Amino acid sequence: MTPAATEPHVYADLDVLRQTWSSKPGLFGWLSSINHQEIGRRYILTAFIFLLLGGFEALLMRLQLAKPENTFLSAGRYNQVFTLHGTTMMFLFAVPVMEGMGIYLVPLMVGTRNVAFPRLNAFGYWMYLAGGLFLYGCAFFNMVPDAGWFSYPPLSGPQFSPGKGVDAWAQMITFTEISALCVAVELVVTILRMRAPGMSLNRIPMFCWSMLVQSFMIIFAMPAVMIASTVFLLNDRTLGTHFVNPAEGGNPLLYQHVFWFFGHPEVYIIFLPALGMVSSILETHTRRQIFGYPALVLSLVGNGLIAFGLWVHHMFATGLPQIGEAYFTATSMMIAITSGVQIFCWLATLWSGRLRVTTAVHFVFGFIFIFVMGGMTGVMLASIPLDLQAHDTFFVVAHFHYVLIGGALFPLFGGFHYWFPKFTGRMIDERLGRLSFWLLFVGFNATFFPMHWLGMLGMTRRVYTYVPGLGWDRANMAATIGAFIILLGGLIFIANALRSRGSGARAENDPWEGSTLEWEAGSPPAPYNFPNLPVVTSRTALWTPVAERSIVVGLREDRREILISNVLDAEPHHRSVQPRPSLWPLLTAFGFSIGLAGSIFAFFWYYVASVLGMIGLIGWFWPNRPLEVDP
Repeated sequence: MTPAATEPHVYADLDVLRQTWSSKPGLFGWLSSINHQEIGRRYILTAFIFLLLGGFEALLMRLQLAKPENTFLSAGRYNQVFTLHGTTMMFLFAVPVMEGMGIYLVPLMVGTRNVAFPRLNAFGYWMYLAGGLFLYGCAFFNMVPDAGWFSYPPLSGPQFSPGKGVDAWAQMITFTEISALCVAVELVVTILRMRAPGMSLNRIPMFCWSMLVQSFMIIFAMPAVMIASTVFLLNDRTLGTHFVNPAEGGNPLLYQHVFWFFGHPEVYIIFLPALGMVSSILETHTRRQIFGYPALVLSLVGNGLIAFGLWVHHMFATGLPQIGEAYFTATSMMIAITSGVQIFCWLATLWSGRLRVTTAVHFVFGFIFIFVMGGMTGVMLASIPLDLQAHDTFFVVAHFHYVLIGGALFPLFGGFHYWFPKFTGRMIDERLGRLSFWLLFVGFNATFFPMHWLGMLGMTRRVYTYVPGLGWDRANMAATIGAFIILLGGLIFIANALRSRGSGARAENDPWEGSTLEWEAGSPPAPYNFPNLPVVTSRTALWTPVAERSIVVGLREDRREILISNVLDAEPHHRSVQPRPSLWPLLTAFGFSIGLAGSIFAFFWYYVASVLGMIGLIGWFWPNRPLEVDP
């Protein structure tokens, strides 16, 4: 297992490699697949389906608010739609789609053949899918949650929210957070221990850095929301505990503290991968190394750390000690520094590079404009006097969407256009791409900019109607028209992707002349990613002259061997054999899902989940081959 100089021929036996790393054919092969490319594509496709559902729910709300005293939706139905929209966007789309991009791209970028724990990867997807189906399946049994995507007690307690809707919401959180934790663990290990030889820490691509910081944030943040939703809320509702029941000595503010300890890092969990996408796009399209690489990495880490010290700025109106308010005001303003560092590094990259303007770059420019706008209103809301006036108004709704849609969705769409040739082997239509961008950009600003004005005029969020004469009519109508412009841009985006997937121009391995290793693999990549693992000699690996590149030889082709390297310098450490495709992750997820879904009706189902899950885990880990070999 040594590096070898690159020669015109390929050392590996491609037929044997393909047979070793391919999934089995047919339905059984699809269900048992553990290939990171297939699982990543499933995450991305499933998340986009949930995006469509969440977008449809947003349109229903905008139709209801388009004019005063509208009767399109009743108050109860509006609360249900509002809850489904927020829950879908936050838990079923935003985090999973970023994870799907990471699952697909990170192994390619670090020069390996799969993620660290491929069966865990498959299990995580099945749990995510089960959670989404469970939430939307409840609609057929009149169990739609209606307490908001945050489900604050006591309004989410059994006294004010009878039925099983809130229980279903709380248990859905468990599904999706288990999935997120699975992805986080495997990406951390993949990035730190499975990099190609020579890819030291100062040569890791920016997107991989962003996924690494995001994964550590998930590991520390996600247990908090599971505690809030399950230990506090669900147990109070189903087992008769009183963690957040004020009538029995509980404290509903405890729920808010624990929920927002997850909730504000959640914003950066969604946002940080988008920053890595922007850096990747700009480096390729400016034909120069990203400016300020160490500063960008440190700012990502700084964002991840400071994000855990901001949660109370969601609670300024609850009545806090002044010293606490001062601290959280300071940290809320401080995080603008780390985000600003990245903006200036990108501007310096644009200034000193030779820019090629593609659809992906359009989305980057749109992101910078919208995110700066959202960041400025965020600094405003960090000021307690202003926050007390704007709290729970549409000003906060506008800020929230400017940060999340502008800061995550626009870079995501840019990244989708950028990596579309790698996903599909086809080039996406640039003209339709630019048309969809302008519609999305104009529609977004037409929808959410008027909400700043609505908030200043006193329109509170989570109201389903309003009386005429308050000065809200025109702004609400403008926002509704903007929402339909967004819909048109989204439909063109989908049509462009489907059309280009079937009949777009064939893509070369590296159509953009990128600098990172994923562009060395085929378009789309073979199941084994690389015939021979590459050796990295610089941070822009593919801009190194071909004569100076080398490859790794010595890995067996007849079994799924991967190379394990050390953390600091990515020196080869040993080889490890990955497991074969298996149905056990699916069966294990099915067992846990049955038990978790049933547990909202009776505690007995937890025992069912334990038994079925244990059977699945025994089959999953039943030894059938040595997993490690000598160096």
